[in-house]
Amino acid sequence: MMVKTATKSTAATKTASKAPKGAPLTEAELLKMSEKDYMNAAQLDFFRQKLNTLKDDILKNASETTEHLRENILVPDPADRATIEEEHALELRTRDRERKLLKKVEQALARIESGDYGWCEETGEPIGLNRLIARPTANLSLEAQERRELRQKLFGD
Repeated sequence: MMVKTATKSTAATKTASKAPKGAPLTEAELLKMSEKDYMNAAQLDFFRQKLNTLKDDILKNASETTEHLRENILVPDPADRATIEEEHALELRTRDRERKLLKKVEQALARIESGDYGWCEETGEPIGLNRLIARPTANLSLEAQERRELRQKLFGD
């Protein structure tokens, strides 16, 4: 665990020399960086921006759903009314999933601020850029996540 902390603090203080100052990194530039640059300031800014965009999208969707549900459409046909109610139920289930995702996004942003972002919570090893690009809220390495899913499957945790 001590090695993890030393690696994180060293990597976090490095600056990205490959990207122009102030310009956000692209995924390709991010993936071209060497392993020693893992979770440097430029990479953290990339993921902070990605997470904030995701958060804004979720909040925008929630606002649109609220407005959509406020619309009171009177439909005399019971079949049409049932269709509308089913669409509302589906939309609410989607927003519920997004609400849970929003919590994970906020936790990931907090990990960026604390310097823990990009490091597996179980092993202390790097999660990996490819995994974080695909799932920016990941807090476990692929191997640790697979072990957790196997335990849940076997023991029903």
